[in-house]
Amino acid sequence: MRSLNSWFDEYSQSHQNPINVLIHKICVPTIMFTVLGLLWSIPSPDIFLSLPLLNWCTIFLLFVFVFYLRLSLKYTLGMFIQTSIMLFFIDKIDNTPRLDLLELSLSIFILAWIGQFIGHKIEGKKPSFFKDLQFLLIGPLWTMRFLYKRFKFDS
Repeated sequence: MRSLNSWFDEYSQSHQNPINVLIHKICVPTIMFTVLGLLWSIPSPDIFLSLPLLNWCTIFLLFVFVFYLRLSLKYTLGMFIQTSIMLFFIDKIDNTPRLDLLELSLSIFILAWIGQFIGHKIEGKKPSFFKDLQFLLIGPLWTMRFLYKRFKFDS
């Protein structure tokens, strides 16, 4: 299994331009939020109703966190905090009568991906996930790394 630093090194190769990096710092967490919102919107079978917050989103996150745990406990904890905050707001949106979580998530998802592709056009390199879909899970860790470095959590 590849190390987290190996993933970061390869991901960074197509994310050198400062404008593309800035776009990614905004759009990657936004895409993550909207993917979670989209998954949260999928109707759950009745069997899920017996456990609070059990839905397709939280099941997906179990697999994501297993992947993250294999890479780094420190980053998994950060992603757990970030994801918990996202789920808090997703639940609030889902329970707000005037808002439609599915429509909102889908609209923002499309806009954020347009931003990503603009960033890669500026960069002049294809997105990493064209090479390996696992980079879709590395992107959120890579953007979190900037916070970790800023607050000296990353050595």
